[in-house]
Amino acid sequence: MKIAIVGAGIIGVTTAYELTADGHEVTVFERHGAAALETSFANAGVVAPGYVTPWAAPGMTGKVARYLFSRHAPVRVCWPLAAHEVRWMMRWRRACDLETYLANRSRLQRLAFYSRMRLGRLTEDLQLEYDRSQGYMVLLRSEKDRKLVQPGLQVLRDAGVKFQEVDAATARTLEPALNPDTDFAGAIHLPDDEVGNCRQFALLLKNQTQALGARFEFNCSVAPLDTAQPTVLRITRGDDAVPVTQRFDAVVVCSGMASAQLLRPVGLRVPLAAVHGYSISAPIREPLNAPRSGVMDDRYKVAISRLGNRVRVAGSAEIGGQPNHKRPAAIQTLYKVLHDWFPGAAQLANTGAAVQEWKGARPMLPDGPPVLGATGIPGVWINIGHGSSGWALACGSARAVADLMGARAPEVDLEGLGVERLTA
Repeated sequence: MKIAIVGAGIIGVTTAYELTADGHEVTVFERHGAAALETSFANAGVVAPGYVTPWAAPGMTGKVARYLFSRHAPVRVCWPLAAHEVRWMMRWRRACDLETYLANRSRLQRLAFYSRMRLGRLTEDLQLEYDRSQGYMVLLRSEKDRKLVQPGLQVLRDAGVKFQEVDAATARTLEPALNPDTDFAGAIHLPDDEVGNCRQFALLLKNQTQALGARFEFNCSVAPLDTAQPTVLRITRGDDAVPVTQRFDAVVVCSGMASAQLLRPVGLRVPLAAVHGYSISAPIREPLNAPRSGVMDDRYKVAISRLGNRVRVAGSAEIGGQPNHKRPAAIQTLYKVLHDWFPGAAQLANTGAAVQEWKGARPMLPDGPPVLGATGIPGVWINIGHGSSGWALACGSARAVADLMGARAPEVDLEGLGVERLTA
C-alpha cells in the first residue's frame, strides 16, 4: 500500500519503520524541521512497564485538590482552563473509579511489556547505539511512603515484574552516588527496566526507515482530513501559500495534539488534552557523582536519568495555563530533587554550563490508554493518545498497528485500545 503517516515523533517514526519493513510505500509528513521535536524531545527516558499506569486512578481527584496548595506538587491544574480542558477533566474524573482504573491499567501494562520486548528486539537487530542504561530504582523518602507503595507492589507481583524491596544501605550499593546527607527509608529496585534517550532512538530509527525506502518530508503542514476523500491529503510545504494534494491508499494519524483537529471533520472526536511535563538536562560534572541508571523520587514523581554524558531530571503533570510559559516552581522542583539525591552530578547554570530547560505537551486521553488501529473511516488509521508513556509504548503500538493494517493478528491483546473505547 501507499501509506501516509502524519507526525514524526517517536510514535510516527516507529510506525513508519514497521510499515516500511513490511514492504509498504511510506511517506511521513512532519510540520517541524526534524523528527522528535515535541513530546519526544526531552522526556525522562524511562522504560518501566510495571509503572505505566493511568493518571485517572482512585483518589486522584482528592490529590489534585490538595496539590493546589503545594509548592512542589507533582500534579497541578493551572489557570486558565480552556473549555475542552474542562470537559476533559470531567471525563477524567469519571474514569477514576476503581473498575475503570483496573481495566485501563491492565491495558497499558500489557502494551508496555510487549513494547519493551519490541524495543529490545529492534535495538539488537538494527544495532542501534543510543544513550541508555539498565536498571531503575524508586526511592522512598519515609516509612509512610513505603506503606503507600505497597498496593502498587502487589500490582507488580500480579504482572510478574521482577523487583526487590531494598533498604537504604542496599540502595546505596546499587547507586553509590546517592547523597549521603539525604536520609530515606528504602527503595524498589527493578533490574529489568531501563532508561534511554527517546529522541536519539527516534533519529536512528528514522535513518533505518529511510534506508528501507521511506520518505520523510519536513516543514509540511497537513490540513484536516476531507470527509469526501479522507486519504487525499492537502499539504502545505514550507512557506508555500497554496497547498498541494496527494492521494494515498491509507493515512495513519500519529500527530500528537494536532490529531484531534485533523480527525474532527471526518466525524471522529478525540478528547485529547495537553498534560505538560518539564525536564532539565545538564552535562555530568563528575561521573562518580552521577546516577548509574535511573531513579524515581516517589514522593515528588521526579525521575533522574543518566543519558550518556548528561543527567536528565524530569517530572510534573500540568494541565491548563499558558502552553509556552514555563512555571518557575515546576523547574525549581526538578533542581530540588536533583540536589537532594545527586548534588554533585551535574554542571548547572551557575557554573556557566548549558542547562536545557524544557516543557513539553503530552497528548493524553482522559482515561489513560492510547487508541490505535482502524477508525471505521475507510483508509484512516490512528496511533495516538499515549500521554506521558509514549516512549514506553511506542514500539509495541507501532508493531500492532502495522499488523492490523496488514490484516494480521497482533502479538499483543488490543482489547480496549481501539477507537470504540471513545464512544463506550
